[in-house]
Amino acid sequence: MDRLTRKKLKGDSFARDVGYTVEYLGEHRKQAIRYAIVGVAVLAAVLGVFYYLRQQRIARQAALTAAKDIQEAPIGPPPGEGIKSFPTAQERYSAATKAFTDLATKYSGSVEATIAQYHLGTLAAEQDKMLEAENWLKEAAQSHNANYASLAKLTLADLYRGQGKISEAERLLRSLIAKPTDFVSQEQATIALAELLIPSNPNEARKLLDPLSTTSRPAVGRAAMGVLSQLPRPQ
Repeated sequence: MDRLTRKKLKGDSFARDVGYTVEYLGEHRKQAIRYAIVGVAVLAAVLGVFYYLRQQRIARQAALTAAKDIQEAPIGPPPGEGIKSFPTAQERYSAATKAFTDLATKYSGSVEATIAQYHLGTLAAEQDKMLEAENWLKEAAQSHNANYASLAKLTLADLYRGQGKISEAERLLRSLIAKPTDFVSQEQATIALAELLIPSNPNEARKLLDPLSTTSRPAVGRAAMGVLSQLPRPQ
């Protein structure tokens, strides 16, 4: 087959392909337009959801920042222009509690809501409202966010220890040792458990602390040695 014939065949094939495509689009024009409209609508919906979620996240973070600013505001006359302060600690406590409660309620299930619940627990504990503190910390401890849940469990264990609920505190600390997080390390939970066990089980407390007292991590070693010093001398 010579070059001219092959070139002609290629040209005829291309023409047929183009013809078929034009004919197909002509026959299915309405369907193609319908699919295009659906595609645009789906894309618009996805972008809308993305924008909404982003705006919600910004709103949650702004609410959390505002609540923390209230919690950390100074007591007495404002120290400078534009700096918020409160006449009394009780007024600051009331304002912070309201801000964190509003956040936890409005954005329930979010990480920011869990952080708010944790702060509400610590604020209530500072006011000696132990039942309220326990309830808020339990809520935070059940969060799907492992980091903040572990922090709530550690604080709740300390609250139980202060109330003499040793078995409840021990259960929480052992769960943290089994599943440490970025916020609560295995060493931190172990030292807390050893300190809890000093009155009831000093031998186990020593076994927990001895390996940590010689660790290469200075901060952990110092903390372990500090708790070891509270133990009675072995007989």
